[in-house]
Parts: sequence; C-alpha cells; structure tokens
Amino acid sequence: MAIKELKPVNSSSRFQSFPAFDEITTAKPNKRLTRGKTSSGGRNNKGQLTSWWRGGGHKRKYREIDFKRDKHGIAAKVASVEYDPNRSARIALLNYVDGEKRYIVCPVGLNVGDSVMSGETAEVNVGNALPLGKIPLGTTVHNIELKVGKGGQLVRSAGAGAQLMAKEGAFAQVKLPSGEVRKVSVDCYATVGQVGNIDHENVSYGKAGRRRWLGKKPHNRGVTMNPVDHPMGGGEGKTSGGRHPCTPWGVPTKGYKTRNNKRTDGMIVRRRNQK
Repeated sequence: MAIKELKPVNSSSRFQSFPAFDEITTAKPNKRLTRGKTSSGGRNNKGQLTSWWRGGGHKRKYREIDFKRDKHGIAAKVASVEYDPNRSARIALLNYVDGEKRYIVCPVGLNVGDSVMSGETAEVNVGNALPLGKIPLGTTVHNIELKVGKGGQLVRSAGAGAQLMAKEGAFAQVKLPSGEVRKVSVDCYATVGQVGNIDHENVSYGKAGRRRWLGKKPHNRGVTMNPVDHPMGGGEGKTSGGRHPCTPWGVPTKGYKTRNNKRTDGMIVRRRNQK
C-alpha cells in the first residue's frame, strides 16, 4: 500500500497524507454482514460521561468479522478486499464452497481469488487458521485466541504480527508486537501471516477536523483546567503543574503500574518493558 500526499495549497493540506487504497476491490460492503452501530459519546447507560474526548464522527455500519474461524475443513475463496471504518486493517470477504459468506481480517499477501481454510488439516499458508500446536516455530501469526473457541483477541490491528517462539507441553510461547512474550494454549487458533495495511502508521492526519471525523474530540491538558476540575489545574500564568502527572482523581500516570490480574500473571514469560 502506498501513501499519497496532497499538494500544499493551504495550511491543512500541507501536512495531510492518505492511503492510496490500491488493494480495495469494492466500495460497498455485503449487506447481510453489516449492522447498525450506535455512538455512545463516551456516556454510560445513565447518561454520565465516563470516557472523555469522544463524540461526533461520521456515521458508520459495523462489519461482522469472523474472529473464530470455526468453519473447519471447508475451503473458501477471497471474493473482495474491502475498507472497514471500524478498524485500521482491511477486511476480506470469503465465499465458502457451501455458500456461506464471512469477513476476516485481511493479511499481507492475501489477494482476490486466493483459497483459504481453517482447521488442523489446513496448510501453513497466509490466511489459513490453525491451532498453535500445528504451526511451525518462527511463523508470523495474527488474530490469536486466548481461550479455546472464543475467537482471536490478540494482534488484529494494521501491520501487526506475532512470532511463534517455542512450544512446551500444553503451551506455546508467542512474542507479541509490544515485545511481550506470553504463553498461549497450543489448542488456541491463530491465523498465518501479518495483518495488512502496513503503512497505516505513516498516515498524517494534517488537521484537527480529520480527527473529528473519527469521533475524537479536542483533548485539553490538566494544567489548563481549574483546581476544581483537576489536581494539576490553577496557578497564576502558565505553570507546569507543580506535582507529578496524574489523572483527575489523583492517580499517577507516569511509570505507575496499573495491571491487576494475578490470575494470568504466570502466563507472561517476558514483560513488554523488560530490558
């Protein structure tokens, strides 16, 4: 995928860049695989604002993605590669030989007309889904399950890829894009290949309005607020806060560990920030 830059005819277009969308083969999604998507605006069921800086954005429909890949032993052909407004990756429409259609996250190298399959007997080719126990060491994978049959939860964003490092007993060790090495059951499914749309990280939005289209509102710092709104607010003139960075409720935000899941601590072999 290539990146296109606009001519600098004004101050906003000077810094904007767009994906070329060369890999997109159709403009309209499959109607049976879409459903309406409501926008919460960051508010809970009581109307209280619980997630700041959200709201607005363009209207969009949700594409139902097959993260489980549970049609084992049934071949499918890639009918189209499409844009998905709900994620950074591209999606591929699969036409199964039994007539069913499903969307999957499109990996690098998967093109229209290619055949894919899932199951223990599937070959180790791009787009095929297999249990980690059936995948050779060193293979790049994505859409990795954490619980057998739940569907892929790890490594699903554009350009992401994990590497299968080792297998020992009932667990395989997978190196995630963050650098973390984690144990995952060998019975969990993963899809072979790296997620497509690699150049997504190189796109420059160029202006604030383009972020508003995505449903992201302006984010103001704590030091610009009043003391009633934030611990770092107030002061005459510009101040740097006078204390270590923290949330509006006083919780430190730099170097403060927030992970609290002792149940899965033993599954992490190497932390992402470990040197």
